[in-house]
Amino acid sequence: MLKQFEKPTVGEKVAVLKTNRGDIKIRLFDEAAPLAVENFISLIEDKYYDEIIFHRVIENFMIQGGDPTGTGRGGESKWKKSFDDEFHPNFRNFRGAVSMANAGPNTNGSQFFIVQGDKIPNYIISEWEEDGDKSGFPEEIRNAYKEFGGAFWLDGKHTVFGQVFDGMDVVDDIAKSKIDFMDKPLDDIVIEKALIEEYRG
Repeated sequence: MLKQFEKPTVGEKVAVLKTNRGDIKIRLFDEAAPLAVENFISLIEDKYYDEIIFHRVIENFMIQGGDPTGTGRGGESKWKKSFDDEFHPNFRNFRGAVSMANAGPNTNGSQFFIVQGDKIPNYIISEWEEDGDKSGFPEEIRNAYKEFGGAFWLDGKHTVFGQVFDGMDVVDDIAKSKIDFMDKPLDDIVIEKALIEEYRG
């Protein structure tokens, strides 16, 4: 099994987003994306994400938050400037992945999204299997996308730094929200409090 889908170990630091729809618990991967994880933890400890909304929601794709202006155009990193992308071949935009939102290469700030996408179309799977490892999706990655789904086209474009291990039902519920023409929920979906906790099993 890919580490991305393993449960945290007891005592490991995990993030908890306490929303008005329920809790979302996230395992963080500093071995894959040390800058993104450091940034996320620091912003949580500074209460940066408290009372921020999920401002962009697209069902069967993702939910996005982390912008204190709620517009999708705001937010900054702990360093008050953009930081570099971090891509790891074994951490991908599978369903439940937590990734940095950006405006192009190396423009990471405070915004993030959670992949909610489900099944990968069969014709895509067939193309991957025909091409084998030349597709850029080794067998283990192909099998994981087949089993869990996700947003494979974001690989190599958005830094994956975490994975939801509890609360995907909440993510799915948020993704079903009624939205306006800008993909913003009509009723605010609020991160009431974000926390870093030790996983207790």
